[in-house]
Amino acid sequence: MGLNHERFYYIRSSSHYISNSSHYIRSILQNRSSFSRYLIKFSCGIKKIPRYSTYICPMRKITADYIFPIASKPMKNGVVILDNDGLILDVRPCLEMNIKDEVEYHEGIICPGFINAHCHLELSFFKGLLKEHTGLDVFIRDILALNRPELAVIEQSIADAEQEMLSNGIVAVGDISNGNTTYKQKEKQRLNYHTFIEVFAFDPAKSKDVFDNAMRLFAEYPEGLKKSITPHAPYSVSDELFRMITDFSMQNNAILSIHNQECEGENDLFKTKTGTIFERIKSWGNNMDNFHATGKNSIENYLEKMPHSSKTLLVHNTVTTPDDIHWAMAHHPQLYWCFCPNANLYIENKLPNYQAFLDAHTTCVVGTDSYASNWSLSILDELKTIAKHAPELPLELLLTWATKNGAEFLNFDTQLGTLEKGKRPGINLIYDLDMEHLKLTSETKVKRLI
Repeated sequence: MGLNHERFYYIRSSSHYISNSSHYIRSILQNRSSFSRYLIKFSCGIKKIPRYSTYICPMRKITADYIFPIASKPMKNGVVILDNDGLILDVRPCLEMNIKDEVEYHEGIICPGFINAHCHLELSFFKGLLKEHTGLDVFIRDILALNRPELAVIEQSIADAEQEMLSNGIVAVGDISNGNTTYKQKEKQRLNYHTFIEVFAFDPAKSKDVFDNAMRLFAEYPEGLKKSITPHAPYSVSDELFRMITDFSMQNNAILSIHNQECEGENDLFKTKTGTIFERIKSWGNNMDNFHATGKNSIENYLEKMPHSSKTLLVHNTVTTPDDIHWAMAHHPQLYWCFCPNANLYIENKLPNYQAFLDAHTTCVVGTDSYASNWSLSILDELKTIAKHAPELPLELLLTWATKNGAEFLNFDTQLGTLEKGKRPGINLIYDLDMEHLKLTSETKVKRLI
């Protein structure tokens, strides 16, 4: 290991005296066991460091025009100090440190790694195959009608999609699975995953078989990785199946996810027993005689069937109204609202009313959905779409949705989501943005630094 006399090094403690000699440094590398961490500046002469040292590794100090720690206010010309494993040792204003020659400077802003709160990795082989702007009912029809390719093609598309997410600064994913095709890739743990094993059966008579299959997938999932069994959507899950999901989630203290109010046809189904989703369900051969309209929007018909003890993610919310939001927050204490704007444009060519969610002080997160309904798997691309259509939303808020809130929902927040001492959240550089107004533009890009 070459030593630069003017660099800082990260020392895990030792009873040795250390000099500039790389020979002497190598001699202590043979003794490994320790916990304490110290910063030592090497210079000409000898420094004593505490007991039980095991190794020495260079630190990395990164600065940019702005640091967005998310856990605290943005910091102009701040510095993030990390070890070689990506562990944050400190985040501080640059003026507090006389280390200008050692800092790695970037133009743009630094933020934590992104959290993709909603994805369908298993559908990556659909990339470019489905028509845009067809509406949800036709989208569902087309996705069910297309033939699946060979398993090797599916697995390669999954690996390629995962690599794209990594390159786009994503560090964790809430992923929907209807089968086991993603398990092999997830077992490599290149990304942090919480897998939602998704079930659907409108016919109550099919509920037990569907849930038993979900239990088999649950048991098959790689040991030690996060998982839940979760409903697909209000229009595709019977009351009996909802009860099974709820009982299982309460027993396992699981988090849940459900597609919510993705189109007006979903509300029409429950309000008046009409509309595009009603017709689609009938086309699958379901008997609708025992289904009764309630005159209420979709969310009021299912949310109370879901356990209040479970953190619950409502995905899409394209046609959710301010009244729907207020009702939901009054009836469930642990809601997170997920936006997948590019998927909304791809399928329905419509976006949620973001200001309504801001006004109601909701906790929002961001997802990419799948390659069946998107042009990319990039959280930054989703933020750019939101910023374009809702320019009043500040960048700090958008980044909070894309980092801290997602990490909290997926229970990755002890290590991810914010730039704080003791975490390994990943480091993203966002550049080519409007620095004067701190706004994303169509040209804004992301680079994964850590």
